[in-house]
Amino acid sequence: MNVRDQARAIGDAVLYEGYLLYPYRASAGKNRVRWQWGVLVPPSYASAEIGEHSSARVECLLEPSDHTVLHVKLRFLQTRTQDSTWDEAVEHEIDFELPLAELPAERPFQVPGDGQRTHELSGVLTARADPLDGPFGGTRLRVDVHNTTSWPSDGVRRHALRHALLAAHLVLSVDTGHFLSMLDPPEWAKPAVETCRQERLWPVLIGDTSRSTVVLASPIILYDDPAIAPESPGDLFDGTEIDEILTLRTMTLTDEEKREARATDPRAAAIVDRVDTMPPELLERLHGAIRSVRPAGPSVTVAGVRVAEGSRVRLRPNLRGADAQDMFLIGKTATVRVVLSDVDGATHVAVTLDDDPGADLQHAHGRYRYFSPDEIEPLEVAE
Repeated sequence: MNVRDQARAIGDAVLYEGYLLYPYRASAGKNRVRWQWGVLVPPSYASAEIGEHSSARVECLLEPSDHTVLHVKLRFLQTRTQDSTWDEAVEHEIDFELPLAELPAERPFQVPGDGQRTHELSGVLTARADPLDGPFGGTRLRVDVHNTTSWPSDGVRRHALRHALLAAHLVLSVDTGHFLSMLDPPEWAKPAVETCRQERLWPVLIGDTSRSTVVLASPIILYDDPAIAPESPGDLFDGTEIDEILTLRTMTLTDEEKREARATDPRAAAIVDRVDTMPPELLERLHGAIRSVRPAGPSVTVAGVRVAEGSRVRLRPNLRGADAQDMFLIGKTATVRVVLSDVDGATHVAVTLDDDPGADLQHAHGRYRYFSPDEIEPLEVAE
C-alpha cells in the first residue's frame, strides 16, 4: 500500500469513527448523540463555552524544494436527514493545489444542498508557509479550515449539525520535499516544533516515521505511521475497540434487533450481514496478534545457563503485579518456543506448558505464555 492509499485508509477510519456504535440501532441511546470528532459548526452556533467551534488549524514542519507544490485534500461528512431520529452521512472531498511560492493563499469552497434532506455548506481554506529561523532551513506550514455557512441558529445542536462539516480532516502532500515528524523531529527542529499550534487537528506522518511526503491532519491524536490492522475484515465504526469483541457482541443480537439495525443505515446492515456470514477461520484471525515484540536472538542466559528454543524450564512467576492466573503455574515445567524482545528492550521467554494437551496446537498458532528470564529456572538446555 502506497502512502496516499494508507492516508486514505486511516482517513476513512477517522471519517466514520463513532458514526454508528454497537448495537447499531437508531434507538440506542449512544446513537442519539453523534458526531463528536472533527465537528466544525456554523459560526452562529460556535461557542467556546459549550465546546463547539467553526474552525480548525494544523501547523507542521516542511523541508521544501525550490518548486514544491502543496496538495491539500479536505475530507468531511455532511448529514442527510432520513427521519426525525436518524441522519445519514454524505462523504465530501475537496482538493486544493497550492504552490508554496504563492502562499499565503485563501480558497473558498461550497457544497450544494438539495434544500430538503441536505443544506448548502460553505467554507474557506487558508494556507501560509513561513521560513524557520536558523541555519538549517525548513518551513512552518499552517493550514486553517473555516466553516462560513450562514445559518440563523436556533440553539439546537442536532439542527446545527445539518450545517456543519463533520469528522473534518486534511491530507497534506507534497510532490517534492518532505514533512518532518512532530513527535520525533531532528534535534535542530525541536524548538520550532514546540512553537507549532494545533487546534482540533493533529499532524501525523504517513509512511516513513522520520520524514514523509504525506501528512494526515487528524481530529484524533495518533502516532506517526498509523495503519489499519490487516486482520480487520471491515468497518465497525469504533477504531479504539477490539474487532473480536464487537463481532461477538453483534452475533448475540436477536433477529428483531438485527432487523432494526439493518433498517437504521446501509452501513449498519453491512455490518450485520458480514457478521452473519463470517466464516470461522476469519473470526479466528480476530483473536489477536502481537506486533510489539521481535526476536531478541537465539537464546538468553539464565543463572549462567543458555536458554533457547527447545529448552525445558520450570516456571517461577513473580506474582506481584502479574496475572492472578500465574499462581497456578508455579513449579510447572514448560518448553521454550522463542526468545523475544519488546520495544523497550526487555526480554521475554515464550513457552508452552509440558502438561498442556493443546501445546502443539498453540505453538502452531503462535500462542504462548510469556515470562521474564528471572521467572524461569533452566532444567534442560536445547541442543
